[in-house]
Amino acid sequence: MNILKELALDDKCSYLPNKEQTTYFKIVEHCTTLECQELIERGFRRFGKAFFRPVCTACNECQSIKIAVDNFTFSKSARRVLNKASLIKSFIQKPSLSKEHLRLFEKYHLYMKDKKGWEHHQTTINNYYSSFVEASHDFGYEVLYFYEDKLIGVDLIDILYEGISSIYFYYDPEFSHYSLGRLSLYNQIKFAKNSHKKWVYLGYYVQDCPSLSYKAEYKPYLTLQGRPELYDDYLWI
Repeated sequence: MNILKELALDDKCSYLPNKEQTTYFKIVEHCTTLECQELIERGFRRFGKAFFRPVCTACNECQSIKIAVDNFTFSKSARRVLNKASLIKSFIQKPSLSKEHLRLFEKYHLYMKDKKGWEHHQTTINNYYSSFVEASHDFGYEVLYFYEDKLIGVDLIDILYEGISSIYFYYDPEFSHYSLGRLSLYNQIKFAKNSHKKWVYLGYYVQDCPSLSYKAEYKPYLTLQGRPELYDDYLWI
């Protein structure tokens, strides 16, 4: 693994009000599928070349969780979401960048600013590329969702040996009645089942953060214990 830089940054917490956050970063020039797998299993998340995880000394609210795919059962509610989306088509390919991507990304974040009070900074071509297209290597993909010929959702994922790492999903709020966030995750689970993979890595669950607390609904899931280093053993319970 070619690590260009390792650093820790302090900032206000991204998930909980009135808290500070310390985030540890590894900037990796080239990463194999196996190396990405090992980092994700130890609680790291990936955006572009950056692998990161919170290392706050006074807080342990960010819990890495993963869905046990073999034991996941689609509920009646889940099946309704999947059936309702019968007219929505999806395609998987390597991550790309277009005017449609940027338009949809901006529309989604303006919507979330109004709905949930998210901070909004207009993205640039370079920012989007470095976060979602660059350093996808052999494992990074995007799933594009279309209604007729209109792009309505983009799901960024890493396809690893043991499972699917869910990176980021954004969508057109005009189509929110299709429960696109749930749809994308159900499709990740279906893909993992059909590919004989064990896990869907959901990133961080934070109980008191509305944007992350929903993840507890997808059971059964396991939680990473502690903050293992790269060459330490890891334990999920």
